[in-house]
Amino acid sequence: MMAARGAVYPVEEMMNDAGEPFDKSIYLPAVISYYQTPKGELLSMPFNSSTPVLWYNNDALKKAGVASPPKTWDEMKTASEKLVAAGYKCGFSFGWQSWVMVENYSAWHNLAIGTQENGFAGIDTSFTFNNDAVKNRMAQIADWSKDKLFTYGGRRGDSLSMFTNAECGMWMNSSAYYGSIKKQAKFDYRQTMLPLDTGVAKAPQNSIIGGATLWVLRGHDQGDYKGVAKFMTFLSSPEVQAWWHQETGYVPITTPAHELSKKQGFYGKNPGTDTAIKQLSLNAPTPNSRGLRFGSFVQIRDIINEEMEAIWNGSKSASQGLDDAAARGDKLLRKFEKANM
Repeated sequence: MMAARGAVYPVEEMMNDAGEPFDKSIYLPAVISYYQTPKGELLSMPFNSSTPVLWYNNDALKKAGVASPPKTWDEMKTASEKLVAAGYKCGFSFGWQSWVMVENYSAWHNLAIGTQENGFAGIDTSFTFNNDAVKNRMAQIADWSKDKLFTYGGRRGDSLSMFTNAECGMWMNSSAYYGSIKKQAKFDYRQTMLPLDTGVAKAPQNSIIGGATLWVLRGHDQGDYKGVAKFMTFLSSPEVQAWWHQETGYVPITTPAHELSKKQGFYGKNPGTDTAIKQLSLNAPTPNSRGLRFGSFVQIRDIINEEMEAIWNGSKSASQGLDDAAARGDKLLRKFEKANM
């Protein structure tokens, strides 16, 4: 969409042209920066933004003798061993694995996913996620799967039932599964921050978002755009965003919506539901943790998923799988670069 020059009507420009009040400063930096030009112009309106968290079955951890949810990957291993020993089918699983275990793992540890500031500084970029830190983490998880400490359950949200049915005591996936988990889980479910690889970083940096954003296209009457601008203001209002956040687990895209949720007592009644906001706001984003902007990345995520599945089924080592993912991804980056020069 960002490369569709002439077709996209930048939302910030559209709001100004329509005479609709628009204060960019109220939007969460970790959310809005994903959809801005290098000069800071907002191209599209964020709506359903989320970040991965560590969901855990508190009843299961208690039964297994785990005093507190894991904060590090070493603690993930220990907790998973205790869960399996207590009779659970697996310690943990995760979904949206490229997003969680490559993209967010890298941002959380302030590691570059690719060159050119993860693609924000130019399209002549290449992938660097096949580094020793990511390879070692993948290799260890693959090794843990032999003892059911980790069990793979699918690319997207396929493994949700493994958590809500109390098969796995922990699950790493989007904060936006809050609504589904609330309906399905019959146990004391909670969420906490992603685990840290202490051999890679001394402290976490910040996580990055996923989700979707609303785009405006050119070619319509100015009166239509006035209506679109009003609708964008409505969607971004504190009341709408607070309601959306509290029902779904997506983060509120503005500070006023976050403050309204506090005032309404949502976080007090539902401890941990502000985990996603805390992760995104933990530190000022660096070039490695602002997010990512690579051409053809939907297809590249499929490549990463294929190679990760080869790691989990034992047909490739973590080193080979990640090297192959980066090489295959780089080929698509070159095609995108050539088409947009």
